[in-house]
Formats: sequence, structure tokens, C-alpha cells
Amino acid sequence: MERAAKKEAVQSLNTAFKATGVAIVAQYSGLTVAQMQKLRTQMKLAGASVKVSKNRLAKIALEGTDVVAIGPMLKGPTVIATSDDPVAAPKVAVEFAKTNEKFVIIGGSMGKTVLNLDGVKALASLPSLDELRAKIVGLLVAPATKIAQLSTAPAVKLARVVQAYASKSEAA
Repeated sequence: MERAAKKEAVQSLNTAFKATGVAIVAQYSGLTVAQMQKLRTQMKLAGASVKVSKNRLAKIALEGTDVVAIGPMLKGPTVIATSDDPVAAPKVAVEFAKTNEKFVIIGGSMGKTVLNLDGVKALASLPSLDELRAKIVGLLVAPATKIAQLSTAPAVKLARVVQAYASKSEAA
């Protein structure tokens, strides 16, 4: 790799690391090209991305970012999954690791907080930002629905009473 290409790679990695909310480091030794493509596709669908680069260049790119703590984890053939949503990349990585034993999660970083394997799994078990928004909207809409039901209930009861009297007077 030429010096200019290395400089450009470091710059693009640095930009990606500065914009990320979470970074997950995993070893991928032994995965096929098809499996890596599947991982990239799943990450892209979840709003995350996968980066494979030389560890030395990645360590240089980490300088001055919040996720600098993942530097010591970069040993051997590693892949770095990043996402703005703190749940997206860990969720996809944990699911992918369940089906591919050659994909081993080492750890990660959420902002300046270093995560081990258990921390990554804990993040993966949380609901995503969209799921949380849906729950909040559901909670906000529920009281309005109940109020509407309560306000129409007396009218329905009154209508039944009037109907009962009407049918009683018709029978008599």
C-alpha cells in the first residue's frame, strides 16, 4: 500500500470512528467471503457498517476519537463494526456470532466506555431506538384511547336504558 493510500485510509477510518456511537471488535479468521458478505449486508440493513483494515492503520485512526479504547483489542485478523445507534451493531454481531463459530466477539467501546463480551451482549439485548420510540408513542396514545372509551361509555349505557324502556312499552 502506498503512503498516500495509507494516509487516505487512516483519514476515512478516523472520520468513521469520530461519527460512531459504538464500535465492536471481533475476530473473523476462517470466515468465507460469502459469510463476510452476509455480515456486511446484515449490518447495512441495521444501519451499521463493517470495517476491515490493517490493525496498525486502525490504531492510528483511533487517536483523538471516543472509541480509542478498542486499540489494544486489535490483534490478529479483526473486523470493526460501527453504528450510530448503540444497539444496532452489537445486536447484529451477537446474532451473527451465534450462527458462525469462527466469528468471535472480543469487545468494544460505547463512547469512552470499554465493553467486554458481556457488555456487548447486554447492549444487544436492549431494544433498538425505533422500538423504544414505538413503545413511548404507544404509551402516549393509550390514555387518549381510554378517555375516548370512557366518554362514550355513559352514552352507550343511556342508549341501552332508553332502548329497554322502548321495547318494554311496545310489549305492554
